[in-house]
Amino acid sequence: MPFDTYANLQIEITNYLARGDLAAEIPSFIALAEAKFNRALKCVEMDQRATAAIDINSDEPQFLSLPADYQSMRRVRISSISGKPRLFFLPSDLLDEKRFAAQDAPGQPRYFTIFGGELELFPTPDAAYTLEMVYRRLIPPLALNASNWLLTNHPDAYLYGALMEAEPYMKNDQRIATWAQGLSAAIDAINSSSNDAAFNAGPLAVQVSGQVF
Repeated sequence: MPFDTYANLQIEITNYLARGDLAAEIPSFIALAEAKFNRALKCVEMDQRATAAIDINSDEPQFLSLPADYQSMRRVRISSISGKPRLFFLPSDLLDEKRFAAQDAPGQPRYFTIFGGELELFPTPDAAYTLEMVYRRLIPPLALNASNWLLTNHPDAYLYGALMEAEPYMKNDQRIATWAQGLSAAIDAINSSSNDAAFNAGPLAVQVSGQVF
């Protein structure tokens, strides 16, 4: 049976485990595998582009909510200005120092930081700019989707990932290494097939406080 949907994947996992009493647990095994995928995968399919309009009439126009599927930022530009100038990342403490030194004078944003679930800009915007963000997105969870790009293109990763999570639950530790090897090979193949030089040429990416830019 092709397991190109969430429902068929669960059936295939049940068949591999040869256990009919784990139906209620299999969604948890898949969700745990997805958590690992989000940490380990670095491929172009995870890149997403979004725009956001600054509400200049807001009490805090320097803050914008990040997309719901946001994981880490690649770049931010002001798309409403000719040339789309790029904003530069600063850790939050350095951005606070700049804001204090400038006495929070408004202007065209030049820097950003990630603050919780929000994007913080400096200077505080003086006009209703539109931002363009390119960010690394979370994998669309199968619990909320019938399928996604990862299951369609790499079903083996899902199968091995879920089986690896199932074995400790069943206290069947001797099988963990088997599925872990298959999962590792699948993740390596997905990452190495990516044509995104920024992901594959590590020095081009900058990691600060857990965020990759």
